[in-house]
Amino acid sequence: MMKRLIYIMAMAAILALGGCRTPKLSEADEQYARGEYNDASNTYRKVYNKLTKREERPLRGEVAFKMGECYRRLNRVARASAAYRNSIRYGYPDSMAIFYLARSLQCEGRYAAAITEYQNFLALAPDDRRAKEGLRGCELALKWKENPTRYVVKNVKLFNSRRSDFSPMLLGDEEFLYFTSTTEKATGTHKSEITGTKNGDIFFSKKNEKGEWQRPEPAEGELNTEWDEGVISFTPDGNTMYLTKARREPNAATSVEIYTSQRSDAKWSAPVKYEITADTLSAYGHPAVSADGKYLYFSSDMPGGFGGKDIWRVSLVDRAGSLENLGEQINTPGDEMFPYCRTDNVLYFSSDGHAGAGGLDIFKAVQNESGFWTIENMGMPVNSAGDDFGITFGKGEYGFLSSNRNDGRGYDHIYSFELPEIKVWISGTVLDKDEEPVKNAIIRIVGNDGSNQKEVARDDGSFRFRLDRGVHYVMLAGAQGYLNQKQEFVSDIAEEDAEYGIDFILASIQKPQVIENIFYDFDKATLRPESKAALDEMAQMLRDNPNVAIEMASHTDRHGRDEYNMRLSERRAKSVVDYLIAAGVHPDRLKPQGYGESRPKVVTKKIAREYPQFKEGDVLTEEFILTLSPEDQDAADQINRRTEFQVLSITYDMY
Repeated sequence: MMKRLIYIMAMAAILALGGCRTPKLSEADEQYARGEYNDASNTYRKVYNKLTKREERPLRGEVAFKMGECYRRLNRVARASAAYRNSIRYGYPDSMAIFYLARSLQCEGRYAAAITEYQNFLALAPDDRRAKEGLRGCELALKWKENPTRYVVKNVKLFNSRRSDFSPMLLGDEEFLYFTSTTEKATGTHKSEITGTKNGDIFFSKKNEKGEWQRPEPAEGELNTEWDEGVISFTPDGNTMYLTKARREPNAATSVEIYTSQRSDAKWSAPVKYEITADTLSAYGHPAVSADGKYLYFSSDMPGGFGGKDIWRVSLVDRAGSLENLGEQINTPGDEMFPYCRTDNVLYFSSDGHAGAGGLDIFKAVQNESGFWTIENMGMPVNSAGDDFGITFGKGEYGFLSSNRNDGRGYDHIYSFELPEIKVWISGTVLDKDEEPVKNAIIRIVGNDGSNQKEVARDDGSFRFRLDRGVHYVMLAGAQGYLNQKQEFVSDIAEEDAEYGIDFILASIQKPQVIENIFYDFDKATLRPESKAALDEMAQMLRDNPNVAIEMASHTDRHGRDEYNMRLSERRAKSVVDYLIAAGVHPDRLKPQGYGESRPKVVTKKIAREYPQFKEGDVLTEEFILTLSPEDQDAADQINRRTEFQVLSITYDMY
């Protein structure tokens, strides 16, 4: 990243370094002191290449360190790493060379190597907060790479030039996107001594009638000049722009200040300086208007901060005595910059002082009612090993940010980001006991989050609902001529798409319904333990249909005397009724009935599918069974041995 450095306000003092002086080295030092890092790096390189004698090794180490400082500020991190490593190799005595080597390696994404160098530095300065946070950031970054967030980040090529494009800001109802660019199309012909590119101008893109972004154009009006303009924010009404302006004068340090511009007929007026304090030595930039329009947040290196650049704010309503630093929860000994106010208590900003993946990371800060800030790193892929900053949100978890990731020249580019909505569905089918679709069945689903949905099943009995994560749902399916069925479940809290499946089997009111999986001991009426699940389900169905009274019937096969089979079936039916009463069903709703072998089963579609040797409509009488093979006789007898219920009334009222 290059041009953005002006707005970072990286104004350094002349390095107090020893060693012999040459005209070229003095020239490079002067360029560096003025913040002309691009020109200074080239001059230092020429000096470095001429220092070949053994006795010049200490000076070579000093020049290598100074080159590293230039490359660091130009965000040419690979060159910075090489330069710092050379300074250490040639015996440069300042341990900060080790720290900045670790920092540069971290910004390259070489986390294991960076960890080693941070540990080397901490061995010399065990209490250094920046090194501790850098080490922690590398360790976190390795975890973030393995477990990234669900954000999707994409390079928006339409907005990006061959130079730096950064600090996007949406205006209006996502109709306009403004940003800063050092494209060759920017105003003027001069190339900056600081970055080697043209000075930045403010550009914008707008959507057409189809909602498609159009190719960027320079902001209309008197906004752009040969100076640097950029890093902007708008008042809530969109009529006032706050911007950073970097003024350059020959052989002088860059002055970074905040200006305002007014919009009239889609054009912007000439910027006017916005006075924050009488301090003319400090830098002020990166303005951000609060969501309610009452405060201006900004970044500055003015006295009274915590080191580097801090985030401050000043009232736009009552300026007197309103200037305040956001405090040590937000600000660190490093740099905190590029604030963005999403709501009155949610602030986004970039920092290299909090633990991060490398360079500047984007952080989310939420302030509670007592004024305490909770800080959260946005993780990968919103953040990267490079510099990530200048975020702006549209509707929902969607917007744009700038980053120099994957650009060896250090240039910034604009990226879109989006957190895809998690899609949780539940689908299924409503069937009858014969596994045929129940048309026009009504399915209701109620969640403990207050949600309430209803859907009519399709002709094939299918349905589908959209759900939320971590919600307890109760579902009820019913249809005319059928008993209701209720089911409950809790959706998973995992942050991933999910599709749940659930089917409803409805019992018809008009015809007997077999209860599957009811088992008795041989020649006895005692229920076997494996019958419990089916009977519990039956009890639940009766609870779901409190106005229903039923006949509980038991049937035997053709073997044995008729009188014996009748008594056995009666005792078995009573065993089922007794179980249901114990489960809480009122006795008046239950009528036990034994039929022995007097009601042979009629083959249904479902039975015919399970037993293809029989046809739908076959009646399994003793006469019919005797015509079958021994194997099919056993199957028919098994079908006849059954427990069924028949609805007697749907108007039962125990009161």
